Amino acid sequence: MRQAESISVSGLGVGYGSRRVLAGLSLSIERARLTALVGPNGSGKSTLLRALAGLLRPAEGEVLLEGQPLSAFSRRALAQRVSFLPQSPNVPDGFTVLDLVRQGRHPHRDLFSRWTVADDAACERAMAQTALDELRDRPLQTLSGGQRQRAWIAMSLAQQTGIMLLDEPTNFLDIRYQVEILELLRHLSRAGGKTIVVVLHDLNQAVRYADLIAMLSDGGILASGPARTIVSAETVEAVFGVRTRLLLDPVDGLKFVVPAR
Repeated sequence: MRQAESISVSGLGVGYGSRRVLAGLSLSIERARLTALVGPNGSGKSTLLRALAGLLRPAEGEVLLEGQPLSAFSRRALAQRVSFLPQSPNVPDGFTVLDLVRQGRHPHRDLFSRWTVADDAACERAMAQTALDELRDRPLQTLSGGQRQRAWIAMSLAQQTGIMLLDEPTNFLDIRYQVEILELLRHLSRAGGKTIVVVLHDLNQAVRYADLIAMLSDGGILASGPARTIVSAETVEAVFGVRTRLLLDPVDGLKFVVPAR
């Protein structure tokens, strides 16, 4: 298993054509921690995630992987270190769970190389970690939303990267599967040593499952820090423009946010 790696951005500016989405953004992602990116729609969360994956070229500033700019890595070398799971990825027609998981091995194989014992072992480990062993031969179209999302995560795990980037992995899932996916990601970070960055819409889920939270507003980081302390009524109002109250869970003492009436 590849050891967790560090990734950071400094003075990052990114846009689409003439439209600037991120400007002067700096953030350090801690190694082997689960970091949640939160903020209102249009704040730049998904754009930041794509920049971390090397899919968007900075107009200014830089993204550093282990202290080296992403431009210093070949596409293949970067894919061996960083995996990216976009929102609602398309399900290939006729693919089974195993077919999808095997796609994660592409960065580790030459075009005409044979499938190896190491490839098999990586896929088996990924399906075991995501509890998909018994579903390996099931077509993806027959799975529930939560099972399908686990299959995509298994593909990322088969890629054996130290860093995993996931854009709204709980989108369109009911509460049971949202919790299942977030529990899995937290386990992969804490027990598996993965550095995980995830975009979330639900602030309460970010507080409960993330180690660190970065709150984006207008293309910059308004606040970042430990999930248990960074969220306050003041920061929530500054980021989302909504007055809230923070209550404490009587069982574990975690904060949860409710709108103020």
